[in-house]
Amino acid sequence: MKKINRIICSLLLASACSFVAAQENQSYFLHTIEKGQSLYSIASMYGISQSDIIKLNPGSDEKIYVGRALRIPRGNANVQKETFHTIASGETLYRLTTKYGVSAKAICDANPGLSAENFRIGQVIRIPSSSEASDSTSESQTTTPVVTNNNIPGPVESRCREMHRVKRKETVFSISREYGLSEADLIAANPELKGDNKIKKGDFLCIPYPTAQVLQPSKPQTIPTDSELFNENKKTTKRFNTIKAALILPLLDVSKGESDRMVEYYEGFLMAVDSLKRTGTSIDLYTYNSGPESSSLNSILNKSEMKSMDIIFGPLYQSHIEPLANFAKKNNIRLVIPFTSKDNTVFRNPAVYQINTPQSYLYSEVYDHFVRQFPNANVIFIEASQGTKDKAEFIKGLKDELRNRAIPMKSLKEDASVETLKAALRPDRENIFIPTSGSNLTLIKALPQLTLLVRDQPESRIHLFGYPEWQTYTKDHLETFFELDTYFYSSFYTNNLLPAAINFTKNYRRWYGKEMDERYPKFGMLGFDTGYFFLKGLSRYGSGFEQNMSGMNLTPIQTGFKFQRVNNWGGFINKKVFFVRFTKNYELIKLDFD
Repeated sequence: MKKINRIICSLLLASACSFVAAQENQSYFLHTIEKGQSLYSIASMYGISQSDIIKLNPGSDEKIYVGRALRIPRGNANVQKETFHTIASGETLYRLTTKYGVSAKAICDANPGLSAENFRIGQVIRIPSSSEASDSTSESQTTTPVVTNNNIPGPVESRCREMHRVKRKETVFSISREYGLSEADLIAANPELKGDNKIKKGDFLCIPYPTAQVLQPSKPQTIPTDSELFNENKKTTKRFNTIKAALILPLLDVSKGESDRMVEYYEGFLMAVDSLKRTGTSIDLYTYNSGPESSSLNSILNKSEMKSMDIIFGPLYQSHIEPLANFAKKNNIRLVIPFTSKDNTVFRNPAVYQINTPQSYLYSEVYDHFVRQFPNANVIFIEASQGTKDKAEFIKGLKDELRNRAIPMKSLKEDASVETLKAALRPDRENIFIPTSGSNLTLIKALPQLTLLVRDQPESRIHLFGYPEWQTYTKDHLETFFELDTYFYSSFYTNNLLPAAINFTKNYRRWYGKEMDERYPKFGMLGFDTGYFFLKGLSRYGSGFEQNMSGMNLTPIQTGFKFQRVNNWGGFINKKVFFVRFTKNYELIKLDFD
């Protein structure tokens, strides 16, 4: 009897566990962590707080791993209600349309990054609300109250809002979805379709007005594949006869430093427009002064011409990003943010292009390039006495990456003697010294001892590795950088000895009668690069720009471009990173990684 009771208790416990698991599955969905994502970026994608994720994933505040799944809580009362779905084994786009009662077009519109190629297990997609789905359907509909029926002479009032001529490979299902109808509605308006009669290319079908009641999709005669549905809902590419572009920048009524930088960006941008116009590209450029950070953009956004823009560049200030991004999304306008941004709008707005890479994505790219460049490294960190806060996350992540790759490393103080540095070397490996601060003061303290070490150990393979801001110190340490075979990473770099940089600098001087400001990055070059890349892309590919960015094959003067959509419903970040090398042979090389 006791044995039976134990069995019953075990069964009850198992049932309880299953019930809890089922309840839990209703409260979260799974997100597979991708390279470069941080807890902050993942929380931003779903409009929740990092603490919400940590509650369901203990320990995720310490470390998250690429390829592992995080439980993401579903919407609560404090955030906008949205539905996210993790694609499971065997699921298709058609099955999701029936599960959620929305059209394939509505799902495609809500997830511009989704395609037949990446519709796979583990991908998270956004399911639009019924109101969004309705808007998506209505956009593709046209209204024609009076039609001419081929069988009845003269115009008549008809229940057909238009006639559709059947094209090759079209089905009752695909045509009904194109017009936002149920198959039953389409068949009722075309009785000849009842039974096994199939439609043929060239047939005319009556497209009825939609009924007031929204009908649930019925099962089609033949269930379409993912490829068929994505192809049916692919937007038609539109060419631009004249590209309408707007610049929204703080040109006036701000500090002289900010105004000078924005004016220089604008000047470089004008040079890009001029270059494109000389090749026959038609561009209408509108320039607006955003004013200081405390000012509102409403007076600009309310201008009649703004809704017809094809692309907007700006703004500078954080407080202006959200209203401008919302305006761009609502009016289907691309928004290019050229400047440093800590705003998270890009994770939830498909209209946004963020030129400056979010830190976690940038660091992830650097780590990958580092281990590719130095697969046989012995890494020696030089622990700086101050200025380490800015690089703490980078150093921590790099150490984790080295540990995972079994690459040896050690740490020494910045005032370590030559003998101590020498003892840290390994003759069988490339010895990479990395300061934990990017400050010039740290370089001033560390470089003399490293120089003595290199001279004392000429046979050892020794390199110095560092940070983008070292570009501003190059003149101070140029000889030493060459002697130490130095590398630094950066998203922006130009060699002033290269023809492209020489020509641009000469033309800028001729146009404006002045030199560009000596800072990193050079805003004149940034303006030229961003303007030329996007305007050239729109002139070449029209509305199909996003699908063809990788084929641009442009060589910018300073700014690298390698865009990746952050998720299926968000915008684009720029993941381009260069390594700049000062060789012992006094060559300056930009290492470009694909």
